Amino acid sequence: MKARLVWLILCGIWGSTWLFIKIGLNDLPPLSFAATRFVIAVTVLWIIVAIRRLKVPRASADLWLLAGTGVLGFTVNYGLIFWGEQYISSGLAALLQSTIPAFGLLFAHLHLPAERLTPLKVLGVVLGVLGVAVIFSNQLSLAGPSAFAGCVAIVISAAGAAYSNVLIKAYGGKLEPTIIAAMQMTFGLIPILIIGMVWEGNPFDFRWTGMALISVFYLAVVGSVIAFILYYWLIQHMDVTNTMLIALVTPVTAVILGMIVLKEKLDWRTIAGGILVLSGIALVVIRRRKKAVVELVSTG
Repeated sequence: MKARLVWLILCGIWGSTWLFIKIGLNDLPPLSFAATRFVIAVTVLWIIVAIRRLKVPRASADLWLLAGTGVLGFTVNYGLIFWGEQYISSGLAALLQSTIPAFGLLFAHLHLPAERLTPLKVLGVVLGVLGVAVIFSNQLSLAGPSAFAGCVAIVISAAGAAYSNVLIKAYGGKLEPTIIAAMQMTFGLIPILIIGMVWEGNPFDFRWTGMALISVFYLAVVGSVIAFILYYWLIQHMDVTNTMLIALVTPVTAVILGMIVLKEKLDWRTIAGGILVLSGIALVVIRRRKKAVVELVSTG
């Protein structure tokens, strides 16, 4: 029962972060907004590392892995998310970001011998790509080039996040999860912070409204630190295939919150494309879940 409650909380947190990004973007420039979020989150994570007396890896291979995946998972991923969501709805951004599992399948085929592509996985990827294509089909004509560019940025961000996750799974299995998060976030934060200050100016000159501060601290503390701690607790107490279902619930939550709070509207292409994307992901997730159940029964 406790694991299910944590699962629901995570769905709510990760579904709501898109709303707070959109709200914060009303007052803050995207890159500096993202950087401020992670400055706070990194500070809290390193405090946790110090309290738990966790050892920081010294091997050059580990440091290069954490630096590279940090740039992919935070500089590229979150930099493009915050930039892209300026031009599209929070629900659409969450939906496009949910293509991470589809990209993950492709990258896993290259780096993880045990996770090769199968016809069913290929079908799931194809459905996801078709869904994104349907969504893209009207962005340029109806919402303009900025919205189209925003959609492209979110999809590229999803690819960056997926590649980062696969590399960590392939080569970072011996690393402690809190150390992974703290060091990835630190390495990924530095480029965003520098680029944001060069392009967007001094953070002290921004419009630090009440809602901007609420958005930053919610995303840093709840969306980053608390969600991270809950997630790694969850994978220790729930089958990993069940945790993958969060990827299906998050965009739905984001769409509903966007419609209720921000009055965002959905057109039929976004709905149809979203169904294709989520169907493709569900096809792979449910297949993995069935496979895990069969293996459990056969070994029991």
